[in-house]
Amino acid sequence: MSRWDGKTKGSLLGYKIFLFLIKALGLNFAYGLLKVVSFYYYLFASGPKKALLDFYSKALHIKGKPAKKLVRKNFYILGQTLLDRAAFLLGKDKFTHIFENEQYLLDIRDRGKGGILLSAHLGNWETAGNLLKGRVTSAINIVMLDAEVESIKKYMDLSTGGSRFKIIPIKDDLSHVISIRNALINNEFIAIHADRFLEGSKFIELDFLGRKARFPYGPFVIASKFDAPVTFVFAVKTGKYRYHLNATLPITGKMKPEEIGQLYVAALEEKVRQYPEQWFNYFNFFQE
Repeated sequence: MSRWDGKTKGSLLGYKIFLFLIKALGLNFAYGLLKVVSFYYYLFASGPKKALLDFYSKALHIKGKPAKKLVRKNFYILGQTLLDRAAFLLGKDKFTHIFENEQYLLDIRDRGKGGILLSAHLGNWETAGNLLKGRVTSAINIVMLDAEVESIKKYMDLSTGGSRFKIIPIKDDLSHVISIRNALINNEFIAIHADRFLEGSKFIELDFLGRKARFPYGPFVIASKFDAPVTFVFAVKTGKYRYHLNATLPITGKMKPEEIGQLYVAALEEKVRQYPEQWFNYFNFFQE
């Protein structure tokens, strides 16, 4: 089964078509076409389909027709989240959200030390985070692998104006650590996905849904080393234009990376069980 290579999948032509449809005919029309496209992927994307079926069967004990239905829904919602991101940046549709425990982030902001938000490839954190910009904080930085296909990134930036986040790319020379430090000094938020590691990078093995799984070590080291509150933030799609965000009680004391990792996995387990169709992991997650 394949491993993640750090790149966003999808063709440049596909992005162009859907951006044109959103601009010309609206998000609802694009959703309609997406049903056809996502079903095509369900039929022919054997690798991601197999990975999801394996995960649903072995981790969540969902098999047969219910598992296949979840896979189809997963592919469709993933497509919706990508369309939502573009539509939001284009200003074509109005999205709403409910933020459970928003006060936690306000408290982090008021401490003046910045904050570290650990999230996952679950739901649509980017669009939901864009909704928060200006309401909770004026600056959110995403720490990410800068490995997307360059032509697609360039087209999306030119067509939509790009993300409203600041991007801190992970570099081999560790310069991103300095960028993170400077952002925290400025009382900014740092968002990191902590559920997927790149092959060859350092990982931590943790119990996840009753099995051993590998998680990236870096996010938990960052959360442990810096003197800033840490919270786990997730955002799931609960309606056509609606998202539900949730933040956990901030960690304010000193903890080891392994301890933070265990707390993170417990929070992620809860969300994956509740929204299995919105965890977009198409790779071999568990150790055989």
